[in-house]
Amino acid sequence: MQVFWGLNMKIGFCMLLWTTGVEASHRPQLEDIRATGYDGVEVPVFSGTPDEYAAIGRMLDEIGLGRTAISVIPSLEMNPLSDDAADRQRAVDYLKWCVDCTAAMGAASIGGPLHQTLGHFSGAGTTEAEFDRARAVHREIGDYAAAQGVTIALEAINRFESYFANTMDDLCAYSRSLDHPAIRTMYDTFHANIEEQDPIGAFTRNADQIVHVHISENDRGVPGRGNIPWAETYSAIKASGYDGWLTIEAFGRGLPELAAATRVWRDFAESPEAYYREGYQCIRQGWDAA
Repeated sequence: MQVFWGLNMKIGFCMLLWTTGVEASHRPQLEDIRATGYDGVEVPVFSGTPDEYAAIGRMLDEIGLGRTAISVIPSLEMNPLSDDAADRQRAVDYLKWCVDCTAAMGAASIGGPLHQTLGHFSGAGTTEAEFDRARAVHREIGDYAAAQGVTIALEAINRFESYFANTMDDLCAYSRSLDHPAIRTMYDTFHANIEEQDPIGAFTRNADQIVHVHISENDRGVPGRGNIPWAETYSAIKASGYDGWLTIEAFGRGLPELAAATRVWRDFAESPEAYYREGYQCIRQGWDAA
């Protein structure tokens, strides 16, 4: 019997190229993203109310775009790893708000480094006490997310942005220790290119835990213009049976605060359109050829 994997694979584009808060003014970009062929977009959940995200969801429905969500832990006062119980409770409250906004706009998942305050470092690796604190936070938020039909996809990000779990082996060992159906992981080709000795092997070994994939070039620019081995990457993802989102995450200098946070000091493409038009072809053609 011949098995055809990836029949429901969906191609997405992360709106962080333009904004940390999608609104009606972004409709022209969203409509062109849809016209390019995308199945959906990744919506940042950084501020706002569930009602505002419900309005975003209605706009995306009108355009014909599906959606996922992305967020970060923005401050030390809500760090899941903190030894202060009040900080951890604020982390729980913040993640519940993220889930509420995600569900309100009709998304089934929210991803990102939702395990520690982004850019904070203790000066050492993660301790067992920190892992235990994170587990308590994630088990509580996992139950909350599951009740709303939302899955949280924790992201392994590089050592210059986080110290919690920089490799897929480490992050997926953590998610397996949680053993919670609503807490899984995300694979990002940019971070894997930095941290993994064998990025493709890291995906394949941990495919059972991966529910979301970020397609990101080694320089955060246009997929296909850098040194990520896309043919091998798509082949490994497809062979694993992965059948979810392949979402391009790229960054530019349009948002100074975000550009500073992502260390983007130069333009990686001649226009925003190049990111999503050429990037779409990188995924579509690469996936079809895999």
